[in-house]
Amino acid sequence: MKTVVITGSARGLGLCMAKLFRENDYNVVISDLNEDKLIASKEELEKIDSKGNVLYKTCNVTKSSDIENLIEFCDEKLGNIDIWINNAGVNQPDKAIWELSEEEIDLVLDVDLKGAIIGSKYAMNYMMKKGRGAIYNIEGYGSNDAMMLGLSIYGSSKRSITYFTQALAKESEERNTGVIVGRLSPGIMITDFITNALGDKGKIELPEKTKKVYNILGDYPDVVANFLVNEMLKNTKNNAHIEWLTTGKAAWRFMTAGFNKRDFFKEK
Repeated sequence: MKTVVITGSARGLGLCMAKLFRENDYNVVISDLNEDKLIASKEELEKIDSKGNVLYKTCNVTKSSDIENLIEFCDEKLGNIDIWINNAGVNQPDKAIWELSEEEIDLVLDVDLKGAIIGSKYAMNYMMKKGRGAIYNIEGYGSNDAMMLGLSIYGSSKRSITYFTQALAKESEERNTGVIVGRLSPGIMITDFITNALGDKGKIELPEKTKKVYNILGDYPDVVANFLVNEMLKNTKNNAHIEWLTTGKAAWRFMTAGFNKRDFFKEK
């Protein structure tokens, strides 16, 4: 039975992807910093009828020892890792670059960029021994060079993720590792990620202009996860780019926004 490991998966896109892999009879390993949320998510996943197992382990993706422990845990309990998804991430406070503290900059870069690099490094070493596997990294705002005040450090990390993942895919191919590497581009998702800075350490007040764009281009994570997981299950190509919100889809949504009004921010 195949196994998927997803970092940052106690909620949001990570949890939605875990649900879909479980529906496809995968062993699912979720990981996050908050053990209470992991336990609740594990119970939610176990309600889904599946032949696979559900396991969880706390993990700080910025610490090599935590990543190594997560991999050892999966190997001991399940014997293999077929898909590894570096999904853990935090948003930055809504500030200009020079207004951010060094600690805030460090946290965003450590989780969003360094965490994916460390995760990829140790997952690659493990999968190379098996001669197969797939590693996916999450792109985000900035991966396509878009810029917005209040997202510059986050965007810098995601632009770097694109380069890093392409470079990793190239090196994997040149070394004939048997491991494929790809990018997941989920677009704009309507979760608490967009209103929470640095995990849950601060709130972000979105401008009305930003809310308008999100209402046009945004989607709930279950919708995006359904597309991404189905594409990953089919993919056998190295350096794959699995993109939900394509340029054409975004253009169509703007053109039809007057007929398809949505308000994700309406008070319930």
